[in-house]
Amino acid sequence: MLSAMKKHGLQVRIVFVAMLLAGAPLLAQQAALPESLANRIDGIVREQMEMHHIPGLSIAIAEHGQIVFSRGYGFADLENQVKATPETEFRTGSIAKPMTATVAMKLWQEGKLDLDAPVQKYCPAFPRKPWPVTTRELLGHLGGIRHYVDKPGAEPEILSVVHYAHIVDSFPVFANDPLVAEPGTKFEYSTYGYNVVGCVIEGASGEPFMEALQQDVLGPAQMTETKRDDVFAIIPHRSRWYSPKPGGGIENAHMVDTSNKVPGGGLLSTSDDLARFAIATMSGELVNDKTRGLMWTEQKTLDGKETGYGLGWSIRNDNGEREIVHTGGQPGASTILYMVPGRGIALAVMTNVDASGLFPLTHEVIPLLEAAEKK
Repeated sequence: MLSAMKKHGLQVRIVFVAMLLAGAPLLAQQAALPESLANRIDGIVREQMEMHHIPGLSIAIAEHGQIVFSRGYGFADLENQVKATPETEFRTGSIAKPMTATVAMKLWQEGKLDLDAPVQKYCPAFPRKPWPVTTRELLGHLGGIRHYVDKPGAEPEILSVVHYAHIVDSFPVFANDPLVAEPGTKFEYSTYGYNVVGCVIEGASGEPFMEALQQDVLGPAQMTETKRDDVFAIIPHRSRWYSPKPGGGIENAHMVDTSNKVPGGGLLSTSDDLARFAIATMSGELVNDKTRGLMWTEQKTLDGKETGYGLGWSIRNDNGEREIVHTGGQPGASTILYMVPGRGIALAVMTNVDASGLFPLTHEVIPLLEAAEKK
């Protein structure tokens, strides 16, 4: 006789296998990858979804400026049995950061933003600190602004349900706190730091953040489905959100309002749109080669320690091949955007569950794409 735990595990497995079978992959366009390669990727995705209990997922692969693989799997809404498709809107999580960084760097490229000036030049709402804080430092997470904290007797800040109409409205949450370190001396990943970057963009451009994003990123990259994650808006194709359930399985995610961090993690998008962002980034459509090179240069602390992060992007090196990456994670979402510029390859994966572990998936798919490129 099976133990209760084994029975539960078997039930969970049956549920997720059924989800994968019912949510057969839906294509946004005819895949241009060889059928054998597409089938192998399909199998990897299904295996990872079952292993990590992912309800719904979309994936898009770009090669040399074209989307060559675009599919949705599983369910965007389990309760209503709505299948995930390439049109499903998922939360980007922190993949909003490289989009925001691109806007800031475009303004720098145009001479409208001094990266090394104190941020108060463009964002007077952010209070002065014992040391100057610059946009360059904030883009590289070297500005000393803290990340989320859990305060006794209160919900963790990542689970915020407060709605903020404007970026600066959220400043009282973090802006008056002391810096965690002198700017430039410590890498401290900070979504709130990107709120200040969003405020800087508004001051330097003279436009609301979302309008600047539309003008400098979404429009040029033809990202027609990317938008603010407004909890009150009626947004077609928006996914439901899920979280891992203690003891196994999944449950509905905690309700959160991401308006407290729009520039750093408050957007919705599709995997196809993220692939278009990667295409436009690698092709030089958004910023010129010099500016992109600066964004893709690993930053260092003042004592020379490498941070693994450029300006808006994580920088990785795999056997001499430079890889440009950003992940995202928040209640009800796990995402990854992975680029191998030297091979013209980009992979975007979006899911509707947090803690879904997408690096194993990319670490299987990317080598297959690279091997196919070498043939």
